[in-house]
Amino acid sequence: MQYTIHAITHNKWDNSLPPIMTISDGDIITVETKEASDGQVTPSSTEKDLLKLDFSKIHPLTGPIEVKGAELGDALEIEFLDFRHKGWGWTGVLPGFGFLADEQYTGPIDLQGPALKIWKVDERYAYAKFGDLNVKVPIYPFPGVIGTALPYRGKLSTIPPRENGGNMDIKHLTIGTKLYLPVFVSGALLSIGDTHLAQGDGEVCGTAIEAPMEVTMKVRLIKNVGLTQPLFVAKKVKEMEYDEYIAYPGIDPNLWNAAKKAIKGIISMLSKHMAPVEAYILTSVAVNLRVSEIVDVPNWIVTAYLPKNIFDTNVDVF
Repeated sequence: MQYTIHAITHNKWDNSLPPIMTISDGDIITVETKEASDGQVTPSSTEKDLLKLDFSKIHPLTGPIEVKGAELGDALEIEFLDFRHKGWGWTGVLPGFGFLADEQYTGPIDLQGPALKIWKVDERYAYAKFGDLNVKVPIYPFPGVIGTALPYRGKLSTIPPRENGGNMDIKHLTIGTKLYLPVFVSGALLSIGDTHLAQGDGEVCGTAIEAPMEVTMKVRLIKNVGLTQPLFVAKKVKEMEYDEYIAYPGIDPNLWNAAKKAIKGIISMLSKHMAPVEAYILTSVAVNLRVSEIVDVPNWIVTAYLPKNIFDTNVDVF
């Protein structure tokens, strides 16, 4: 069967919530999702609106959706078939939130925000102006948050990823990917939201290109596999790569600090063309953080890869 599920939402993991719909093994569902702020950010918003955000509304998740016959020890296979956006998205720096939020000054410009970028979106790209550069980012929509109900009771934050999936922010959960989620309670109780149009590996400023969407997916029930955390099979990893990158290795005996050094290096380079806080936003949307080596003690390397293809003009290292 095929169903459309409207955006009846919650924003806490709570296995006592009643399902908004019941589906069966093999059903195809199209689920309406809201963007991460639950309507508080709109195409006409400004950075000042971020100071008024009600964080109790963050991460509206459509669901829970009951899968008939799902029991503890089973798994759900979620195959992502299609994503339909509404023509816009947003990326913001929220004061006190993000990878560099605990550093008052970096490079030495304040990156704390608020800062907001509204993107125009067509079927292939998201477009925005960053300083003197026009930026065009290919879109590969995916859900920032998707998960089943947790095995323990209570109202729990959706911010950290968990064994049920949750706020994984993995950009490869896009069309063609099959995601496997563990079932911890009867009916599985699947929820989805926080949909993104594009994101760098790291989502360092705390937001991607946030956008409301309609997500079409096929749900299969797999019995008695004993899955205890998510896993997925991805088809588009190579397709989502770019032709050329500028890469900045962060070197440090602490992996967290190595990643910070890498991001700050890219921000410093981009700050010749745009405000540093704009560069911070762009790293969240387009820069991939990758662990390059962890064996050559005492230093680890995390490299930040900035794709050159997103710019309408040549961006040099120096």
